[in-house]
Amino acid sequence: MDPITQGVLGAALPQAIATSRKGAVALAGIFGFIAGMAADLDVFIRSTEDPLLFLEYHRQFTHSLLFIPLGGLISATILHVLIGRRLRLTFARTLLICTLGYGTHGMLDLATSYGTMLFWPFSHERFAASIISIVDPLLTVPIVLLVILAGIRRSPLCGRLALTWVCLYLTVAAVQHEAARRMAEDIATTRGHSIERLTVKPTFGNILVWRSVYESKGRFFVDGLRVGIAPTMYTGLSIARLDPARDFPWLDPASQQYRDLMRFDRFSQGYVSHNPDEPNAVIDVRFSFLPHKIGALWSIVLKPDAPPEQHALYQTNRRDARTNMAMLWRLITADRKP
Repeated sequence: MDPITQGVLGAALPQAIATSRKGAVALAGIFGFIAGMAADLDVFIRSTEDPLLFLEYHRQFTHSLLFIPLGGLISATILHVLIGRRLRLTFARTLLICTLGYGTHGMLDLATSYGTMLFWPFSHERFAASIISIVDPLLTVPIVLLVILAGIRRSPLCGRLALTWVCLYLTVAAVQHEAARRMAEDIATTRGHSIERLTVKPTFGNILVWRSVYESKGRFFVDGLRVGIAPTMYTGLSIARLDPARDFPWLDPASQQYRDLMRFDRFSQGYVSHNPDEPNAVIDVRFSFLPHKIGALWSIVLKPDAPPEQHALYQTNRRDARTNMAMLWRLITADRKP
């Protein structure tokens, strides 16, 4: 999830159990906010030689349930030295606040689509409920307002209301997710397709318009779904699942590029395809700015003339962001079909 949402949720939980003494709720909010964002420091684990390294470490050990006590301890130690001691806050209290704040991070990320290694190091499986986008103002803004109000009014009740809002919103999102899944299954049935696997996820910033991707007979079928009072389908495209032997016959299985391809395949949970617009690129079909399009947000590029030890290139695509956002808004508001 975005840093602001992570921070304010990390603030709301310790605020909800804080006392009403002067400054207690505000301090709980500040410390919880910082600790709530701390797990995402893993984004700085990068390598200039290995472009895919950050994919392996993002939402890995720092997001694990087992790491929460240590993450809380590290956050508390730093904050206590810098701030807590000067305000005569006990270390035990700082530790409790930071551990609660840190603990919200992985659970919130679980609700998104990227995938979180909750049970590292015992399992390297990435779990994703795929019920909210990584940015959702309707979820975030009320939490921000309630957390600020809690600090100003010294009111733990506002923190509890923020947590209540999160639970209610995620419940509605889960209901929407299930409706989108059923809609996608019905679409596949009308096409005479047997679904081998299916993923549905909300589009950017809302829980009204969803993206469905299902696999049938070696192809991925992508559609946009508007779920609610007037369900609408935005028919998308289909694309063949990646077959390295067919799509990259020149790629040596012993090369580093091939190993990187396998890493990208694991990260993408097998939803990978050959990019039709870029001959040597491999895309993650699960993600696109528009729900019914096959437009990769990120991909890897393989080079036929690369030496055996050279890594694949990782690239992101943010072209036409303004145009895509305008089109997505029309889908959300049901202004017209694309």
